[in-house]
Amino acid sequence: MSDPLTQPILDAKIPVGQSVAAAFDWVQDTFVRAFDGLEAGLRAIIELLSNALQTPHPFIVIAGFAALTWLLQRRLGPVLIVTACALFALNQGYWVLTMQTLTLVLGSCVVCMGVGVPLGIYSAHHPRFYRALTPLLDLMQTLPTFVYLIPVLVLFGLGMVPGLVATVIFAMPAAIRLTELGIRSTPTALREAATAFGATTSQRILKVELPYAFPQIMTGLNQTIMLSLSMVVIAGLVGAPGLGVPVVRALNTVNASLGFEAGAVIVAVAIMLDRMLRVERAQ
Repeated sequence: MSDPLTQPILDAKIPVGQSVAAAFDWVQDTFVRAFDGLEAGLRAIIELLSNALQTPHPFIVIAGFAALTWLLQRRLGPVLIVTACALFALNQGYWVLTMQTLTLVLGSCVVCMGVGVPLGIYSAHHPRFYRALTPLLDLMQTLPTFVYLIPVLVLFGLGMVPGLVATVIFAMPAAIRLTELGIRSTPTALREAATAFGATTSQRILKVELPYAFPQIMTGLNQTIMLSLSMVVIAGLVGAPGLGVPVVRALNTVNASLGFEAGAVIVAVAIMLDRMLRVERAQ
């Protein structure tokens, strides 16, 4: 039974779903070739990363992780933790799936940082642009993933590419926000001193603001990695290979042991990447 007080509001329903569907159909019809080219490019990058991680022997890859950790940290503790986490993934029989997940994480981080850092720098110098961008960043982080996963699936099909696109949409706001915060937090005295010594805008950004904001930018990278790992299961639902596949299989078969096993490997990967890339200002 309808309520006479609310019925006028229901009759004047705003056509949100219909408007979005119409806009999506227009985008699909107009830019279909562009999306096909984008899919081909992303797929080539993914295959390149995947081959680089899966072709060498696992011990060579683990040694590479340990060497990279030592170069970044210069401490034995993180090296041992990274090595132990990688060996744990190998011990559990999830090495190939772990490398596929790392491919997704590395690909999303390259895109997020490559786009997010310049946008963050521009936003810090143009507050009006950042105020206009903030609602979009909020939408990207709060909109349920499955909502924008539907058009992504239609545009890119099943596989790693839609998982990568969904991960980028979800994780990029962290890189933009933290880069903007770091650049904006640069003391005015440092900027004025650089300008007084004749530094141009680009020189001031490269030699003053970016070094000062480096810890925040690295925090943005760390957050991007963690958010990307949180999307592993979502990527598994859309056909992307990786550690999300056994989690989805465990969910479908109510297999607790398989789910916890794959989940433990995901946690080990998160710890490994966190210890590897935790760079302090003093370094």
